[in-house]
Amino acid sequence: MKERKGIILAGGTGTRLYPVTNVVSKQLLPVFDKPMIYYPLATLMLAGIKEILIISTPEDLPRFERLLGRGSQWGIEINYEIQPAPEGIAQALIIGEEFLADSPSALILGDNIFHGAGFGVKLNELSLDSMRNLTLFACQVHDPERYGVAEIGADGRLVNIEEKPEDPKSNYAVTGLYFYDADAPKFAADLEPSSRGELEITALNNAYLKHSSVHVEKLDRGHVWFDTGTPESLSEASQYVQAIEHRQGVKIHCPEEIALHKGWVSSDKILETASSVANSDYGQYLTRMVKRHNSGHY
Repeated sequence: MKERKGIILAGGTGTRLYPVTNVVSKQLLPVFDKPMIYYPLATLMLAGIKEILIISTPEDLPRFERLLGRGSQWGIEINYEIQPAPEGIAQALIIGEEFLADSPSALILGDNIFHGAGFGVKLNELSLDSMRNLTLFACQVHDPERYGVAEIGADGRLVNIEEKPEDPKSNYAVTGLYFYDADAPKFAADLEPSSRGELEITALNNAYLKHSSVHVEKLDRGHVWFDTGTPESLSEASQYVQAIEHRQGVKIHCPEEIALHKGWVSSDKILETASSVANSDYGQYLTRMVKRHNSGHY
């Protein structure tokens, strides 16, 4: 099996965060101490994915390139493609078809943040699993009517996914992280636009449900998921990250730390970055992190 590749969809207009998003992509806004895009990027890295495509608008794509470069500082490869208009999440798989080149994929939305003990290990396991055509990640929420909702049968299997239902069949929301097999671009190309003119991700996932093996990974109480597309959720995510980092003295979803832990870059490479931003808390953290890593107290 070919290695799984990653896609981050960082497009859209971000109207729910107006007026801030009038001048900047929401995925470039800070979530406490890091740009929002760092969090989905780190999630893919935790899954062991080293080839990543970022899809955004013509206006914002150069800003992502300036921030992230080609990924060599983290031992990964980052590519870029334009989504000319926001015509649905599933369109990302069509835009990324050439990049994927018949590889399985992990699609993540650029405003989704995941965190929890052992989550990286689980991601890595699921990423390597070639027996499932699609893996969805579902999280319990108190307001499922705002999301695509997973209806799960008594046997634990997925029955259906309903988008923003008035009467939800469960309180499990389907999050913005999806592990697809190599057929995803073909499935996406066969979709008809919805009434709002978009290729809906729920329609794609239900198409998989009819024809393939679909697994739902439930995120338990030890894990959190944020959809940071509103001022309230963005603030909640920032407060969560700040609280964890302040209390534990570690950073959440630091790409340099993940890359070093996985052996993708050397300590010297991280220290180069640290020295270039030595006056910042981030640079000082990288220096301390490398010292812990090299001493074996990691």
